[in-house]
Amino acid sequence: MKHLFNLFDLKQKVDYKSEILAGLTVAMTMIPESLSFALVAGFPPLAGLYAAFIMGFITSILGGRPGLISGGAGATVVVLIALMKTHGIEYVYGAVAMAGIIQIVVGLFKLGKFIRLVPQSVMFGFVNGLAIIIFMSQLEAFQDPATHGSETITWLTGTPLYTMIGLVAITIAVIIILPKFTKAIPASLVAIIVVFAIVYFTGIETEQIRDKASISGSFPPFHIPKIPLNMETLIVIFPYGLIMSMVGLTEGLLTLNLVDEITGTRGRSNKECVAQGIANISNGFFTGMGGCPMIAQTLVNLSAGSRARLSGIIASLTILAIILYGAPVIELLPIAALTGVMFMVAIGTFEWTSFKIFGKMPITDVIVMLIVTGITVFMKNLALAVLIGIIISALAFAWENAKRIRARKYVDENGVKHYEIYGPLFFGSTTGFAEKFDIQNDPEEVIIDFSESRVTDMSAIEALNSLTEKYQKAGKTIHLRHLSEDCIRLLKNADKIVDVNIIEDPTYKVLTEK
Repeated sequence: MKHLFNLFDLKQKVDYKSEILAGLTVAMTMIPESLSFALVAGFPPLAGLYAAFIMGFITSILGGRPGLISGGAGATVVVLIALMKTHGIEYVYGAVAMAGIIQIVVGLFKLGKFIRLVPQSVMFGFVNGLAIIIFMSQLEAFQDPATHGSETITWLTGTPLYTMIGLVAITIAVIIILPKFTKAIPASLVAIIVVFAIVYFTGIETEQIRDKASISGSFPPFHIPKIPLNMETLIVIFPYGLIMSMVGLTEGLLTLNLVDEITGTRGRSNKECVAQGIANISNGFFTGMGGCPMIAQTLVNLSAGSRARLSGIIASLTILAIILYGAPVIELLPIAALTGVMFMVAIGTFEWTSFKIFGKMPITDVIVMLIVTGITVFMKNLALAVLIGIIISALAFAWENAKRIRARKYVDENGVKHYEIYGPLFFGSTTGFAEKFDIQNDPEEVIIDFSESRVTDMSAIEALNSLTEKYQKAGKTIHLRHLSEDCIRLLKNADKIVDVNIIEDPTYKVLTEK
């Protein structure tokens, strides 16, 4: 019972009125976005609403950050578009469950910190590409509904086109103008209501959600994804699950840090990773499209006064109630209203600051950002885009560090030549390292000082082995000095593989890392 009280934050003082109102407001903002993202990806509309309910409910109870709102977010959904087109919805459910498994592993082994290995340039490129995809996908609303899914696309003309443009423009105008007067009510929700009222009371003919699919449903049904359980299936779904999990965790940890700053409290990131994983596995087996924390809805929740878990629970239960009983009304929503909302989501998602720092970023970062954006937009393969971006960034980093290997040379009063090495010794710098030595003209005794360097990998060990062999063949003695404990340990671990000649000198103290 004590654990149950802690789950619902009943141990702390809770403003129930604020929590309930905040939950209702969040639900009204999540419904249009979840529907829009589902339609963008070609999923059944109910998959979006189920995701909003499942993600919101489970993470509100089990998550590591009270006040954080999760749902069917576009960042994770867009990752699955290519898989949906090539293999269908059943493989999508499998990939969502796979993403959940990876997220649980990340949380249990406290690996969330490794998400920081994704460079900022890759994130900029990914987010910008994502925003462009969301924007371009909305252009379907301006096509003749009768030609959707066919090879020949016909664009709207005449009155239907002007009606669609007008309603989308009204939606965007309300979203832009309303916050200048009040932020008490979500602008996107008001915009949808205004456009809905215009269409409903004037009888304007325009495409509605019911023209695409019904969202009337029951409690999310248990469903085992109908995919072959073999290695071929794993090869297909694993990359999508991996990228979806990483995108979701990155979005989640960024949102969690934002809530920490606003509330002045500290959330538990690894617990949140596990909760996100459980929620996504549940999505995979209950026909949801999966998701992650949603920054916009979280800010709406906090601005409405929520500081506990109750608002997220109220929001998710409200969405479930709408699925069960409110579908006849929701199905009347004009597609134009959702299109306008998604246009604004795309504009808000795009990292406009990336243009401002073009001249300040290293050229390699600019190239990585553009490549990731291009692959994301033109190939619509977010997994490949992120992977290539990370590889290029890693190679660029290795190249820059490889150029930093330097050597200061001098001969002491005893005729011993010293090489003071600066910079990391690794696979990229071994060639430059070897070029620093003049074996034939060096004296009988040589000391290589590593006080400002590190031996980091097998290539570095082999470089040292090769160097010592050359000096030995020349009848000269070489000493390796000031190796840190981790370097010595690495060299000794490789003793059975290569013969590295380390000659200890009691007059030198081994440099160790404190």
